[in-house]
Amino acid sequence: MSHYSVLNGFISNLDAKSITTERKQTLSPLVEYIQGKMAKKEPIRLNFICTHNSRRSHLSQIWAQTMAHHFGVGNVSCYSGGTEATALFPMVASTLANTGFEVRMLSEGKNPVYGIKFSENEHPVICFSKRMDDDFNPKTDFAAIMTCSQADEGCPFVPGAEKRIPIMYEDPKAFDDKPQQAEKYSERSKQIATEMLYVFSQNQK
Repeated sequence: MSHYSVLNGFISNLDAKSITTERKQTLSPLVEYIQGKMAKKEPIRLNFICTHNSRRSHLSQIWAQTMAHHFGVGNVSCYSGGTEATALFPMVASTLANTGFEVRMLSEGKNPVYGIKFSENEHPVICFSKRMDDDFNPKTDFAAIMTCSQADEGCPFVPGAEKRIPIMYEDPKAFDDKPQQAEKYSERSKQIATEMLYVFSQNQK
C-alpha cells in the first residue's frame, strides 16, 4: 500500500460537481491562464497571495501543486506570499498531515520552514511565511492569485505579475481556539482542494 494512499483516497472522493456555476466563473480566469501557458509550452508560475501568508495562501499553493501533479500538468511551480511575513499556522500543517501529506518541519523558530510532500518521487513543497516579493518567489511571468479580500484591496499592484486573479476564500482563523477549529480548517482545505482539482482537470487534452 502506497505511503500516499490516504491522500490519493481523499482526492478520489472530491466532487468537482459540488462547485457552483458562480464559483466556476471565479475560477475560469485561472483555468484560462494555465491553458494559455500550456498552449505556448511556457512555464506555469502561480503565486497565491494572502495578507499574512499563514493559512489560505499555503493551502492553495499546496493543493494547486498537488493537483497539477495528479493530472499530469507539467512545468507548474506554485508559490505563496503575503503583504507581510508571519508564520505558517500550525493547524494548516496538521490539517494537511491528517489528509495524507507527509509534513516535516525543516527548521524551527518564529517562522518555521516545512517540507510538504504529496508524492514519493516529487520535490516537497517548501512552505514558510514570506512577503510576496521574497527572493524565494518568482520576479516576473507569473499569475498572482489573491486568496483574501484584504490582500486584493491592499495590493493594487503586485510587482512582476502578468495577471492578477482574485479567488477569495473565507479565513478559517475565525475559528481559532474554538471547538470547531479542526473541522473548519479541514472544510476550507477540502474546498480549496476541490476547486484546484476542477481547475487542473480542465486542462486535460
